Amino acid sequence: QEFLLEISGTTVTITCPLTEGNIVWKLGGTSPPSSERRYVIENHDSSPTTVACSSGDKKYEMYLNARVCTNCEELDTLTVTGIIIADILITFGVLILVYYFSKDRKGRAGAGGRPRGQKMQHPPPVPNPDYEVRSGKQYLSAGWGGI
Repeated sequence: QEFLLEISGTTVTITCPLTEGNIVWKLGGTSPPSSERRYVIENHDSSPTTVACSSGDKKYEMYLNARVCTNCEELDTLTVTGIIIADILITFGVLILVYYFSKDRKGRAGAGGRPRGQKMQHPPPVPNPDYEVRSGKQYLSAGWGGI
């Protein structure tokens, strides 16, 4: 059998596993004036201590290292589960939105990429000295023999 421990704010409630007889409590070497099965520690200061309860020749002892706070809020399991599920759904929603909006930008110019769009006009190529222009047509100038 084990102790039942309940913590609410700065109040710690300990229930002894013994069910019959006159229960004697010991808290850190001192004996508080209580003979009930449940012992309530008001304004616990979070300091570790040893707690024992005994009745006759039966004795149960435990080391209590309970952290308490004055401004804590107690949440039930359903609320915590709802918060976690909502956080996961919001995260997936943001990921989907980022993917959707970044998908349209794949074809656009980015850092280090070539600019797309209209090609710039380049200057005309340097003319080959072996060709001459005569009346709108190009003729090979004779350099290797006559025609």
